[in-house]
Amino acid sequence: MHVFVTGGTGTIGSAVVTELLGTGHTVIALARSDGSAHALEEAGAEVLRGGLADLGTLRSGAERADGVISLAFGRDYGTPEALAAGIAEERAAVTALGEALVGTGRPLVTVSGTPWVPGRASVEADPLPLEGPVAERARTVNDLFGLVSRGVRVTAVRMPRTVHDRGAGGFAGLLAEQARRTGVAGYPGDGTQRWPAVHALDAAVLFRLALESAPAGTAWHAVADEGDAVRDIAAVIGRRLGLPVRSVPEETFGPFGPIFAMDQPASGAHTREALGWRPTRPGLLADLENIRP
Repeated sequence: MHVFVTGGTGTIGSAVVTELLGTGHTVIALARSDGSAHALEEAGAEVLRGGLADLGTLRSGAERADGVISLAFGRDYGTPEALAAGIAEERAAVTALGEALVGTGRPLVTVSGTPWVPGRASVEADPLPLEGPVAERARTVNDLFGLVSRGVRVTAVRMPRTVHDRGAGGFAGLLAEQARRTGVAGYPGDGTQRWPAVHALDAAVLFRLALESAPAGTAWHAVADEGDAVRDIAAVIGRRLGLPVRSVPEETFGPFGPIFAMDQPASGAHTREALGWRPTRPGLLADLENIRP
């Protein structure tokens, strides 16, 4: 397949581009900067210059492709206002991509987070939450599923709180960045809340499987680790950076504070059984050993 990818130079996207090219697909990828364009060309992808707000460019890329994987998201999410703006930009972008595929039967693979369910690990059949700071992302995915009846094979890959590679990425990566800034490997609450995780290279395989074969209107969990306690994550970060480890106020983490404080394990058992996805890369706690002091 000739696949159009947005967000192809991020932690997940770069792994997805490599996975697609390594399994016989060709890739056209969106690049908003010279650096991104160079990285994509070096990987072997064709480059389409433009940003997430360039809706005409997005439609052009989708129309030229046999399928689309949408991963791009704005880089500024340090305040509630910036996060909301990024979600609105993503919504307009994926809507344009979906509209370009109407009537074609081609796949559009979008991304969201795993939901949280009180008292248990969430599963693929659970709905995305329609309340909270990222509720609009859930509404976007639900609206995209409405395109199934219009001839688009929409599927969603739900990502856990941490997508990691060589000790970086996701919520755990944000904890490490915060620790470097503040001199404390902190965590909110008592740290018993659990975060699911997946290695970026394992996640990339799932995106390819969803693109190739997932039925329309389905959601999948890219979950390798069902849930590591946040204080255990912070303990590895603190040890690797030589910093004290302790609970800190939820507000320390800005707009992510309420999300960081939640217990949100997730299961990927159905995804493994139905799509034959088999994560093989190191788990989060082992991968955090790659953090350099």
